[in-house]
This record gives sequence, structure tokens and C-alpha cells, in this order.
Amino acid sequence: MARTKSGKTGGKRSALQDVVTREYTIHLHKLVHGRSFKKRAPWAVKSVVDFARKSMGTTDVRLDPKLNQALWARGVKSVPHRIRVKLERKRNDEEGAKEKLYTYASHVVVTSFKNLQTAVVDAE
Repeated sequence: MARTKSGKTGGKRSALQDVVTREYTIHLHKLVHGRSFKKRAPWAVKSVVDFARKSMGTTDVRLDPKLNQALWARGVKSVPHRIRVKLERKRNDEEGAKEKLYTYASHVVVTSFKNLQTAVVDAE
């Protein structure tokens, strides 16, 4: 770990500080480009999971069924070019959980993707 100005190494943060909700736009068109038609929608689902894993830093990613329906809405080969996703990093309250936190990905319906940026959403 890198040393701070005071000379101490950084410690772990509490799980309460790590709970956060953000909205992202994922450009699926470039992620499924070149993929064969029958594998496009399954690849898009895996790409969303990988994106959530990288951006939120958790290995446990759970997809909302509405997000899955939005990815598959136009069939296996006509995946939407972009999709707006709300990623929530939550505490895992299960007893035998390997990870303290998990990410819950849900679909956000938007009319246009113009001028949208990553936004931190207040937790409800």
C-alpha cells in the first residue's frame, strides 16, 4: 500500500462508506461488435456483469430481471446500442457470504442518451 503524508499505510474502510449507487451508460454496440449473431445477447449480459464488476469493485454481481429483459427485448442478435444502468453496491447480510458487498444492477429507462454522464444517486 502507498504511504500517506503522515507515514501510515491506508487501512480498510467500513462497509457503510462503501455503499453507493451510481448510474452509468454502457455502450453495448462496441462490446458486441464482431460477435456472431447467436451470441450477441448472451455476450451483452456478460459485458454488463464485467462492467459492474470493474466499476464497483465487487465480484458478486446480481442482475435485475428487468435489465435482462431490456437486453433481450430485441432478440438474440439485435442488442440495443446503449443501455442506462443503475449500479448499487450493497451490504451482503447473508450468513455464509464470502463477500461483504455485492452489486445490484438494474435498468433505467431514458428517452435519449445525449449528454448523460455518470451520476451518483442518493440511496433510498
